[in-house]
Amino acid sequence: MSKIWQKGYSINEQVERYTAAQNSLLDNRLIRHDVWGSLAHAIMLHQIGILDDEELQSLKKGLNEILELEKEDTFVVQPSDEDVHTSIENYLTQTIGTAGKNIHTARSRNDQVLVDLRLYSKEELTQTSKKLFNLITTLLNFAEEQMATPMPGYTHMQRGMLSSVGLWAASFAESLIDDERLLSAAYEINDQSPLGSAAGYGVPLPIDRQLVADLLGFARVQNNVIYVQNARGKIEAAIVQALTQIMLDLSKMAQDLLLFTTAEYGFFQVAQEVCTGSSIMPQKRNLDIMELVRGRAQTMLAHQQHILGIVCGLPSGFNMDYQETKRPLMEALDLAQQSIDICSLVISKISVNKERLLKACTFELFATDRAYDMVTKDQMPFRDAYRIVGKEVTAQLDQLLSLPTESQEQLVERLKARSHQGGTGNPGLEQARQRLAQAQEDWQQRATTFTTAIQQLVGTSQISILEEE
Repeated sequence: MSKIWQKGYSINEQVERYTAAQNSLLDNRLIRHDVWGSLAHAIMLHQIGILDDEELQSLKKGLNEILELEKEDTFVVQPSDEDVHTSIENYLTQTIGTAGKNIHTARSRNDQVLVDLRLYSKEELTQTSKKLFNLITTLLNFAEEQMATPMPGYTHMQRGMLSSVGLWAASFAESLIDDERLLSAAYEINDQSPLGSAAGYGVPLPIDRQLVADLLGFARVQNNVIYVQNARGKIEAAIVQALTQIMLDLSKMAQDLLLFTTAEYGFFQVAQEVCTGSSIMPQKRNLDIMELVRGRAQTMLAHQQHILGIVCGLPSGFNMDYQETKRPLMEALDLAQQSIDICSLVISKISVNKERLLKACTFELFATDRAYDMVTKDQMPFRDAYRIVGKEVTAQLDQLLSLPTESQEQLVERLKARSHQGGTGNPGLEQARQRLAQAQEDWQQRATTFTTAIQQLVGTSQISILEEE
């Protein structure tokens, strides 16, 4: 296939492989997004008189044919095409003739790939939010069930104060709700139409950038044409940074689950169906997937640094380096969605060993409670009470005394006594659910706006941004 930039000479095959092989493979994920962008661009060109009625109808027909071929996996971007834009333009030129040669008027592959990635990211971020909401809901339900289940709270990896299984689960739910705000901010920054910036300096034609943005369901036009090019990598990095925050939470949760499911702790047990085994030790039930979540949080950090490292210090305008940000963006979105799904599965498969948890709530957990009793009942300064209790408890621990644990009823009363906001007796789960519901409503509105625009553009109601791929 000919390159759309070729001017009568052939490119060295080694150069072609180095510049296009990986990019063309990734571009197979951007076919429908490039078609959507081309449909909107063609409508705009028709409105300003560049395309006549017949050319517009021919282009619409050809572009919709590509959408059908893409659904059947029969439209494939080849390395010889270099990228998805060339594949589509070549197809249009071969099937509908002159109109196909006009589709590139007033745009560059630079703003084409940007609009593809923006649309792709909008779609993928919406899917990510949907999966995130499922995990948050799973955690909140688990927290509600287990709020009265006592559990040691740890500091410095040592038993510190009384907590509960529910408070532990709710902590991750609330953190992920905050992560959603970052994901939302990344979506909003990404939700700007770059089309019309061309190679970064606009075009000497009276194009209507707002029309194109509206047709594609963007919230706004990204105004300054130089900034449009400078934003490549910057916006991708913002998305991956939001995903990184999610992965940091999942990594911490994974580490806790790995610890609390060991024989030494035995607080939780996970269904065997989510565990693997050992090739030499018949008894093993390995929670390998949580180790992978923990490890893949590092992979996400690498994706973030990959993008930031590429764009740091580049001069204004388009640079070929930007092509290298495509793969880490796509892989980061895949990784986050897969990891969120796995964590939802694992949380749904947890059973709680209440007997082990009760036995773990040993006397030293209540040292601070006793000091506060002395403060409130004996009117003793806290620091004095702290020293008295500390001396007693330290002596007991040094003697390795086996002191009786409290009953479940006693422990539950202690949990209820922590009635301040955010404590085990007042965890604020309803507030978390309200925040979750508002976030879901916001994302649903975004998805509806986007889906409606694309349906109208393509002329079908068979498209939903919230469909699982």
